[in-house]
Amino acid sequence: MNSLKNHLLIAMPSLQDKYFKRSVTYLCEHDEEGAMGLIINQPIGLDLDDLLKKMKLQQDDFVLPTNLANQVLLGGPVTPDRGFVLHSGPTQYANSRRINDQLTVTCSKDVLDSFGSDQAPEQYLVALGYAGWEAGQLEQEIQQGSWLTIPAEPELLFDVPHKQRWETATKRLGIDIWQLSGEIGHA
Repeated sequence: MNSLKNHLLIAMPSLQDKYFKRSVTYLCEHDEEGAMGLIINQPIGLDLDDLLKKMKLQQDDFVLPTNLANQVLLGGPVTPDRGFVLHSGPTQYANSRRINDQLTVTCSKDVLDSFGSDQAPEQYLVALGYAGWEAGQLEQEIQQGSWLTIPAEPELLFDVPHKQRWETATKRLGIDIWQLSGEIGHA
């Protein structure tokens, strides 16, 4: 099995699941035990600075810059009350797992405490919940034609507007996604 860790899953147009329709999911983990990822293109309508104030991690006058990182995302349907921060930089926070040389995923509040300070990661996205697959499940869904995959690029994770990530990711494949069929043929 080839690991798809640090890849993006791009939902095929035929995938109509309410969580994954036109989704782009960053895979943080993928091995023989299963896969874990964060949907990176579904804002939930909550600004990060408002979330931090509700959690009493920041003062009422605290405001993060108005950019993509200030929008909280729906990371997936599993444990939607738990937060995950995908960020650049080293594993300097509790409950962090290094994905590659550039990216780390952290699920502890100490990374949230750093926002607004010079200790904060340079690039980050915050998601509530995650997407998970049991052993062999993701491979089966890919074989059935639910997903396309591409290697992840920091630009797609942090710079492309959320509503444009699905279309931008499909264009990186060099295809027109709307001309693909959701049906797989067998010879």
